[in-house]
Amino acid sequence: MYAMSIHHQIDFSGKLLLIGAGQAGSILLRLFRHKPALQIIGVVDKNPEAPGLALAREAGIATSDDYHPFLAEPGLALIINVTGDSSLQEELLRSRPPGAELIGGESARFMWSILDEVTRKEVLEENISVMRREMEQRSPGDFIFGDNPKMQEIRSLIDSVAPTPVGVLIRGESGTGKEGIARLIHKKSLLAKKPLITVNCTAFSQNLIESELFGYKKGAFTGASSDRTGLLELADKGTIFLDEIGDMSLDMQAKLLRFLQSGEIRPVGSTKSRIVTVRIIAATNRDLEQAIRAGEFRQDLFYRINTFTITLPTLSERREDIPALIRHFIRRAEARVNKRVHSITPAAMSHLCAYSWPGNLRELENVIERAVVLARNNVIDIGHLPQEMQEQSPGFDFSEEKMELGLPELKNQLMERIEYEAIFRYLNESGGNVARAARQAKVSRRTFHRLLLRHKINPDDFRK
Repeated sequence: MYAMSIHHQIDFSGKLLLIGAGQAGSILLRLFRHKPALQIIGVVDKNPEAPGLALAREAGIATSDDYHPFLAEPGLALIINVTGDSSLQEELLRSRPPGAELIGGESARFMWSILDEVTRKEVLEENISVMRREMEQRSPGDFIFGDNPKMQEIRSLIDSVAPTPVGVLIRGESGTGKEGIARLIHKKSLLAKKPLITVNCTAFSQNLIESELFGYKKGAFTGASSDRTGLLELADKGTIFLDEIGDMSLDMQAKLLRFLQSGEIRPVGSTKSRIVTVRIIAATNRDLEQAIRAGEFRQDLFYRINTFTITLPTLSERREDIPALIRHFIRRAEARVNKRVHSITPAAMSHLCAYSWPGNLRELENVIERAVVLARNNVIDIGHLPQEMQEQSPGFDFSEEKMELGLPELKNQLMERIEYEAIFRYLNESGGNVARAARQAKVSRRTFHRLLLRHKINPDDFRK
């Protein structure tokens, strides 16, 4: 079934399950996915940010945080476990299907470590590129709700819907954190120990997405050299997250609707159906009502998936949360780039809070990581921000819409803005020490506390 020589010729055939999507798993996946005789049926890792999961999704390979559903795949020939978890290795030895070989521990890691330096350098460089693309696409893993009233309402909605089997439609602009919300719903649900499988509906061609969701039988089409279990079946008793469902073709929408109505799946090329029980969480950045009017989205499917809707605000609609999000993304970036940042200057904070953020959380995280990389003396300053942010004025917005409010309201809003910026500057300079910030502001501690409550600013967000 497989052989490996010292001359770096690695030859596999059959179906393979890869467990562990860190550096070693990513490199193995990069090496194996172009081998025509090898079919990778899934990549598993409990860490949703593991770089190999991004690579797998780009290649149209199923991903999950649970390996058990993949063990039922007919013809599974090889399981590679690169997690280094000895207890998991023992569990796999007991639960692997008859005929499936298992490579784990040091043996699995050795497979990529024997590569010569040139090959390894090429693979590592390609793997870093994949990690970068995933970093730009993913939602924050540890979702920060902050103090924004809309986000607090969403937190309450999640707590209400998560324990139920009801499907959820998550709406919002790109980069607002839809996948993070989907993972949180699954984590809080009764299905948390079951698989969560993510499908990006834009990552597959319209001809391919049917076979990916429903599976196919050997010989169903050119290239179908063996049976393949669909993602809906792999998610049985768990959750499937259909990201960007608004981009699905009308033909595929009809097939998905039939599944939602009956629970039946029929692999491409098969005459037999089976029932699966799956919770559907869908997400879109499209105006589905407009898509329905344009004839691009089925109204009956919309009614099926729109049972419970969560609409995420843009980052510009939750500006009071920006300081907390900045601190959060600094901590994440510190871990990724192995660098410490002790503070951010008031000027940099002002520009970040004043920016419009069309890319929302995703853009903010990327900007902060860049700033951490560029920071000197462990301090982020305005010069470490992108040029367009450096050139903008963090002053008051005198847009036409604002001017229509009239002078009295403009004056009130301007004073509110000045007060808000002054408070977070005092807190930033004092490292979140309220007593020191109040002294610098020349007001009593009680007055400063009242201002914090009024502007919904949490001093903990400024503590180093």
